[in-house]
Amino acid sequence: MYMGPHSCATMRAVPRWIWPFVTGAVLLVAWWIPYDRGAFPQGTVPSQGAVAEAFYAEISSGRLIDDTIASLFRVAWGYVLAVVAAVPLGLVIGRSPAAAAALMPWVNFFRNMSPIAWVPFAVVWFGIGDPPAIFIIFMATFFQIVLATAAAAGSVPKIYYRVAEDLGERGHNVLFRVTLPAIMPQLVTALRVAIGVAWMVDVAAEMIAVRSGLGFLIIDARNGLRMDLVVCGMITIGAIGIGLDAAFARLARIPSVRWGFER
Repeated sequence: MYMGPHSCATMRAVPRWIWPFVTGAVLLVAWWIPYDRGAFPQGTVPSQGAVAEAFYAEISSGRLIDDTIASLFRVAWGYVLAVVAAVPLGLVIGRSPAAAAALMPWVNFFRNMSPIAWVPFAVVWFGIGDPPAIFIIFMATFFQIVLATAAAAGSVPKIYYRVAEDLGERGHNVLFRVTLPAIMPQLVTALRVAIGVAWMVDVAAEMIAVRSGLGFLIIDARNGLRMDLVVCGMITIGAIGIGLDAAFARLARIPSVRWGFER
């Protein structure tokens, strides 16, 4: 349906931050109407009031806060370890044809493997607790970051390296003083995608290899047929995911990073 110029102008006049609340209200109505009319089988979908009560009970008891902290702790360790290990390796692969020929097939092999496939090994090697979840998060993000870094490093204009040679830069100095700053815009975008993957994988790992965290909260609530707690955990996971993405989006606006998007 065509919207006239007046309608478009009205939409532009409304602050952008209002629209998520509008669509959120639509989703709440779409949830409430079928529930109120008994469209869902008994016990399969909780009411909005039950979810609100579950939120209040979980926050009051401190369990939701503890599980959130536990999940963020595992994501932070697995993600930071992956970044620290993957970025230098990606720089080397992107700059060295020999390293690319030797390693890229294996990077793609492991990148396409589901991180959940590592769960049996993670449990056998590390037992139950933080280490297996951190390991699975590492495996889920490491190869993605290596590939993104290598692709970005391989696209740096050769003139940058000619100037670096004229200035006397050699060896690893070229990687960290020329290549890394040049690929920072693409790298930040890759890291933004990777943090989302790390957060999703952490929740999945906690359903299998951990006995705390938001993923365990959901699976434990399901086993107890507490669907209100399941929805409570899902909403918390989604909200934190939005926060993590917003933090990396803000990082991309730093002038030293943003220059690559404004060329």
